[in-house]
Amino acid sequence: MSDDSPLLDTLAMMTAASLETCDLEPRELMLVRIAALAAVDAPPASYLANAGTASDVGITLEDVQGVLIAVAPVIGSPRTVSAAGNIARALGFAIAVIEAELEAELDAENG
Repeated sequence: MSDDSPLLDTLAMMTAASLETCDLEPRELMLVRIAALAAVDAPPASYLANAGTASDVGITLEDVQGVLIAVAPVIGSPRTVSAAGNIARALGFAIAVIEAELEAELDAENG
């Protein structure tokens, strides 16, 4: 565990333990997690915390859209729309971080 991010490290360990001990395939597990996040009206940070693992197991934006369509009749329109917005914000943040990292690398190479 890192001294810099103990909370994130703990959440990552919990996710890893869940993947290791659950009988679901990792891809199915992450789809269920996305559905659960939508159901509880999770904030963007919660989607972001699961984005890396979801991507690693092959979850696509089309898969996420399919999950939201599937759970919409159960969780309702307001939570579905909220989930879509929170996912978009999480993706925007992830893209901004990647862009900043690329810019830092370019500056290091040119500096």
